[in-house]
Amino acid sequence: MDRRQFIKTTVAGAGALAASSAATTLKAVEPAGDDKDLRVIQRTNAKNGDKVSLLGFGCMRWPMKKGDDGRDHIDQEIVNSLVDYAWNHGVNYYDTSPAYLQGQSEAALGEAISRYPRDSYYLATKLSNFGDASEKASLKMYRDSFENLRTDYIDYYLLHAIGGGGYPVYRMRYEDNHMMEFLLKEREAGRIRNLGFSFHGPHDAFDEFMKLHDKYHWDFVQIEMNYLDWRHAKEPRNTNAEYLYEELDKRNIPIVVMEPLLGGRLAKMAEGAAGKLLERDPSRSIASWAFRFVGSYPGVLCALSGMTNMEVLEENVQTFGDFKPLTEEEIDFLMEIAIMLDSYPTVPCNDCKYCMPCPYGIDIPGIFLHYNEMVNTGKIAVSREQKDYQKLRRRYLISYDRAVESLRQADHCIHCGTCVPHCPQSIEIPNQLQRIGDYVEKLKRGEL
Repeated sequence: MDRRQFIKTTVAGAGALAASSAATTLKAVEPAGDDKDLRVIQRTNAKNGDKVSLLGFGCMRWPMKKGDDGRDHIDQEIVNSLVDYAWNHGVNYYDTSPAYLQGQSEAALGEAISRYPRDSYYLATKLSNFGDASEKASLKMYRDSFENLRTDYIDYYLLHAIGGGGYPVYRMRYEDNHMMEFLLKEREAGRIRNLGFSFHGPHDAFDEFMKLHDKYHWDFVQIEMNYLDWRHAKEPRNTNAEYLYEELDKRNIPIVVMEPLLGGRLAKMAEGAAGKLLERDPSRSIASWAFRFVGSYPGVLCALSGMTNMEVLEENVQTFGDFKPLTEEEIDFLMEIAIMLDSYPTVPCNDCKYCMPCPYGIDIPGIFLHYNEMVNTGKIAVSREQKDYQKLRRRYLISYDRAVESLRQADHCIHCGTCVPHCPQSIEIPNQLQRIGDYVEKLKRGEL
């Protein structure tokens, strides 16, 4: 055992003892029901031997509730119950960030997961220094993560969402402020067990980061991968997942997958495409096709899912507990579904909420999600000659008012552009808001 491995083992052991002590004072819940013996399958990280659950818990979409102060707060009780079920069914990879859920995600995860022995799960978090990339602010963010997560080491640490802005922005966030030098030392000391990055961006930017592999030796990389983005990513601002996967796989870099469902868009899709999936296999959910797609590629170590309620969590545990890879013919079938989905006029929003809060109060993801749902379910008015036009017109306007408060709707956007650089999907958000706002105004006036 070399020095680095010795340090890692020592730190890991100390962390496990501390977490075990905490677990004796905080109650964890045993699973109930017929599936209590079901465990999601694991994959072995060839670089370090970690046994990682193929299903990972993405902690970006936990349920929120209004507090006494009138603000949104994570519902800790529900989070605890979700983590209990996940942990008891073998989910051992938990991915968070200081930027998620208005800065509350890390602490909520720390409270929930610290009830279990530290060596029974893997923590992944990020240096999300988008707003202030100074050395002082970045160091504080890094150290706060340890406190929030109640740990003395982090298993998988990521440079968050590099790619947008290319190498110059990466250099400003991580090299000019000496943070890469610092993080490499932290990896050597064992406080970071694996160092990698999450990527959103163009083809040439990814190639630049692959060139850095010889220098930094990335331990893993997190990419957006699903059967729609496999060959239909919105290039040139984003890169097809097929290319990302192949470049990482040939370098033997373990892959963590984000957005296997595209923010739910591959679970609640256009009725025509959904019907084809259900006709093909009525016994399986629409979402399970997307999860089986990413899990069918051996270079994928873990696929993250933002599970907001117990129903979704239970369904995903079933998919990954009784996991069946896709055949080549089934993958070809999904490629046909992807072509169909790519033709729909939806907004490629994944509900990540990186664009929020809007300085003018616009509910950007809420507007896009409502619009996409209406398009996908065929409940959208397109002309006065359309059958049931008046019914569809009224339905859209009423449902829009219910989904998004009037003062937070698209027509209040002033095109300040604050949101644009934060969108991992490179959506021209003000333009899309204007398009939807104009559509709503035409519906109100009956001008379509």
